[in-house]
Amino acid sequence: QVQLVESGGGSVQAGGSLKLSCAASGLKYIGNYCMGWFRQAPGKEREGVAFISKDGRTNYADSVKGRFTISQDNDKNTLYLQMNSLKPEDTAMYYCAARLGWYLQLRAPAEDFGYWGQGTEVTVSS
Repeated sequence: QVQLVESGGGSVQAGGSLKLSCAASGLKYIGNYCMGWFRQAPGKEREGVAFISKDGRTNYADSVKGRFTISQDNDKNTLYLQMNSLKPEDTAMYYCAARLGWYLQLRAPAEDFGYWGQGTEVTVSS
């Protein structure tokens, strides 16, 4: 059973930084998987922000390239999202998600991810 728990959200001013964490259980002995950070702002669809494979390949949405960094600590079974130069448009609920298997294309729609955390809220004020 895969379980994901996010933390690290909060309120910051534009230009500030936050680091989100996602504690994952049940993935340690899974052969291959892809993990991702999604976000959903009020009234908008859930969008993929950043993705990482178990072997460390990454993919970012154009809107966050150069500002956000996804990483993982396999020993701690934890996924991270370092968010720098935050903008008001980054305000959203951020979710950690997992998809079992090996994928050449890391970016995938939310419905392709079978495991989700409860979300952590990020608010960026101008």
